[in-house]
Amino acid sequence: MKVHKKALIITYYWPPAGGPGVQRWLKFAKYLPEFGIVPIVYCPENPSYPIIDNSLENEVSEGITVLKQPIKEPYALANLLSKKSSKQISSGVIPKQKKQTFIQKLMLYIRGNFFIPDARKNWVKPSVSFLSEYISKHKIDTIITTGPPHSLHLIGLQLKEKHNISWLADFRDPWTTIGYHKQLKLTKSSSEKHKNLESKVLQTADHIIVTSANTKKEFVLKTKQPITVITNGYDSHQIERPEKDSKFTIAHIGSLLSERNPKMLWEAMSELVNENRTFSEAFQLHFIGLVSDEVLQTIQQYGLSNHVQRLGYVSHDEAIMAQMSSRILLLVEIDSEDTKVIIPGKLFEYMASDTPILAVGPKDSDVETILKTTNTGQYFYYNQKQAIKSQILSYFEAYNTNSLSVNAIGLQQYSRKALTKTLSDVLKDSL
Repeated sequence: MKVHKKALIITYYWPPAGGPGVQRWLKFAKYLPEFGIVPIVYCPENPSYPIIDNSLENEVSEGITVLKQPIKEPYALANLLSKKSSKQISSGVIPKQKKQTFIQKLMLYIRGNFFIPDARKNWVKPSVSFLSEYISKHKIDTIITTGPPHSLHLIGLQLKEKHNISWLADFRDPWTTIGYHKQLKLTKSSSEKHKNLESKVLQTADHIIVTSANTKKEFVLKTKQPITVITNGYDSHQIERPEKDSKFTIAHIGSLLSERNPKMLWEAMSELVNENRTFSEAFQLHFIGLVSDEVLQTIQQYGLSNHVQRLGYVSHDEAIMAQMSSRILLLVEIDSEDTKVIIPGKLFEYMASDTPILAVGPKDSDVETILKTTNTGQYFYYNQKQAIKSQILSYFEAYNTNSLSVNAIGLQQYSRKALTKTLSDVLKDSL
């Protein structure tokens, strides 16, 4: 196929950034050329990434143009106040309000009211200056901004106003309704500024991309511009499938924030450990990634510490291996109306790992719908302790008879290549 269109992708997260934020556009950039679009990536030269995964640099497509410009971020100054708190807050791990120190409260107030829409706001002006010249010189057909950080949408907004170029705004998460937004101690004036900026972006971009159906429902009330749902997905890989763990391992991969702490889940596990000796001897709870102190304290209170293995952050390839070798994969979302729209990127890799998924979250979430339609796991609400306990026991009995398996259906629609085809159609329609 003849390549004939150029798309400038403006993103904060790019290898060697680790975590879920980098995967989406790394994979889109990989497959776009197959659909007649040349991706050009613009990202910061010296970012303060909370997680580094050097292995992802091997996944950057050969020959792709990556433009980089310096960025000034406040986290170096914040580190002087508290390096640990700065890293946690930049990672999205915000302690419960009652347990916040004075320094943490101060940092959240400053972050919310002096850095609108976020701590990367100072990158907007120099980026617009640099990219304006680049767009004119290289005849870019369309620009794409992806957030969070949502300040990158302000780059798109200003470039749209200057060049009247086609602009696609990709929202990996909502803006003013995301859970942590409410924890930023915003003044009334600051809250209005966020809403006004969000409204301007939503009404000015030529096309809005969102990752969930519930986010589309929210944005339809805020803009008349076309909105397309393109979820995250899974990619093919060359990793040899490992053997399943000999123990009955339930693994959570990724960050477990303070509010993602389903006590009834830990209580159900604790009861099984105390009531069933065979279960207690086989059961292991693996945490791969950042886990908040509140979650670890709760697990300790329920007497599960001896069954826990904390492996910390691992490379993406190692995370894939862990997904395939575990017996059960755990997915936990905050129990709130706001989080119904959140679909963790890891869900799709979970689904492709041939490992049953045990999910806990709010009612009527997008995750619940996807798990049911693909037959890849079981979804429970926060008030369903007994049902969760019964499901874990059912999984354990299947493990004992070597019959624990998944019969997934319809996964192909979530492959990165299929999703990129949908994106390329949107891009061509917007040109």
